[in-house]
Amino acid sequence: MTIRILPAVGDPDAARIVSSLLSQLPDAEPEPVVADSAALLAALAQAAQPPAGPTGGRGPAPAVEGLPEVVLVHERIGPMPALELIREVALRFPAVGVVLMTTDAGPALFSAAMDAGARGIVGLPLGYDELAARVQAAAQWSAGVRVHLGGGPDAAPGPAGTLVTVTGAKGGVGTTVTAIHLALAAHAAGRSVALVDMDLQSGDVASYLDVQFRRSLVDLAGIEDISVRVLQDAVHEHPTGLGLLLAPEEGERGEEVDDRAARHIVAALRSRYEVVVVDCGSQMQSANAAAVELADVALLVTTPDVVAVRAAKRQVRLWDRLQIRKAADTTTLVNRLTRSTEIQPPLVAKATGTQMARTPVPAAFKELQPCVDAGRMQDLDSRSTVKQALWALAAELGLVDSPTARQGRGGSRARTALTGRKRKAITAGASPGPGTHQGPASGFVPGPRFGTRRGPATTAGGTGPFDPARPYEEG
Repeated sequence: MTIRILPAVGDPDAARIVSSLLSQLPDAEPEPVVADSAALLAALAQAAQPPAGPTGGRGPAPAVEGLPEVVLVHERIGPMPALELIREVALRFPAVGVVLMTTDAGPALFSAAMDAGARGIVGLPLGYDELAARVQAAAQWSAGVRVHLGGGPDAAPGPAGTLVTVTGAKGGVGTTVTAIHLALAAHAAGRSVALVDMDLQSGDVASYLDVQFRRSLVDLAGIEDISVRVLQDAVHEHPTGLGLLLAPEEGERGEEVDDRAARHIVAALRSRYEVVVVDCGSQMQSANAAAVELADVALLVTTPDVVAVRAAKRQVRLWDRLQIRKAADTTTLVNRLTRSTEIQPPLVAKATGTQMARTPVPAAFKELQPCVDAGRMQDLDSRSTVKQALWALAAELGLVDSPTARQGRGGSRARTALTGRKRKAITAGASPGPGTHQGPASGFVPGPRFGTRRGPATTAGGTGPFDPARPYEEG
């Protein structure tokens, strides 16, 4: 997001310093300095002129698109006092974030400036980091206000990037490989992409992409306002073009990243990248739970076996109990699927109550093994059925616009009948009852409990129906 900044500084020497610092801010578009309060109000009024109507007249509403996102007001602007000027700007141009530059950053002035309508205070003499943080925060606030005022599609809120979380039902189901290829597919489609490893104790994104790193998520955990420069220092620019924010090498340090820190980090990334893919691992902690709650797309990865499907249902129930996410708002991906597998996606949808990704991923570890062993997952051959499926999944999730990325979506041949002991294990107790609801994607109706026992009846082998309280046993 380009940030337009209009500085209002009366002193020529201070004006040169402000212009020099603003020119160093990334994505900033500083406008010429105005020298007094009258010039500032006139410039804003001119920028707020609505576009000409169809008859040559002007529409009734002011246009926020032409206004700068941020106005910097020097404490000695004159002739109108700075606080009075801030109040006037806030009343007449509510979509503009005003930042006061002052030598007195004490609590009394801070309170007075907030009452007047300022969005922040930056101390004099100016420092780059503090100025960048205040400008970024004011710009994000301004962009969010413009959405509610009808500022048009270009006035996107600060956290404008699409957030996708990838969570494993259990360890080893392919969560990290899925997250990496979703990120690679989105980047290949021309989008700026950040890949975040929020599996804080056992993240493997760095190993899969052969990365040596010094900075991690932990370095951002204690920072309230994450400036652009701080974020750039923490994000590793990978040769593939992905921005990587990695889990700490010392797993015990993952506890330093709480839910509040995770929200700040995610918001900062979404304001800088068009797509943010978060590998949440399989263990829920406060940080990755916050990411799942904020996600535009929450992907749950499972494999087509009883243990993994059980774990997927536990994960969905956990999110529901903690009010993190509803099952209907979750998309489940079946990884390592074969035609001979008895547990097929419709059955997983019936068991979990989630939406199902239309693109399952085939079981083809031999295609992956050379890249996994070399730590170069980005080198997976384009002819790989796994890569084709994952990139087709990216298109399905809206991360890829190019039709060419949808290759590999076919292969929807008839599946074998769902028979045998595993079918009985999954479907036992799944008949409709109180509290049931329609699965959003499958058309099946999940029962109130997964694997509820239904009386003393036993199979010929002497084993009863599948019960989540007992281990699964072959008859």
